Amino acid sequence: MTKKILVITDASPFDGQRIRESLDMALIFAAIDQEVSWLFTGASVLALTDGNHPTSLGIKDFFKQLKTLEIYDVDSLFVCQGALQKYQLTTEKLNVDVSALCNSAQQELISKHDHVVKL
Repeated sequence: MTKKILVITDASPFDGQRIRESLDMALIFAAIDQEVSWLFTGASVLALTDGNHPTSLGIKDFFKQLKTLEIYDVDSLFVCQGALQKYQLTTEKLNVDVSALCNSAQQELISKHDHVVKL
């Protein structure tokens, strides 16, 4: 039976590989035919911008994999509107197609999922 799973990430792009772990988790759920959505909040929205150079820190560049999520059936991506404002970003400045959500819309999104995983 297919479950609706929401992955929530709030870590900055280079904070202990938490975004990488969230990516791996989203792909695993998608591989077993679950309906996966992903919500980026806080500093994690920075992972969706150009200019991330993890190789200069000795980290494998997984950011380009974020651009291919829809190939893996992870095509419901959301960002926190407040985080975009905090970092002076718009959805047009991000590398992937996302929907920006206010706090009440985020709560509604959470309530529509069978499981919520926050890393």
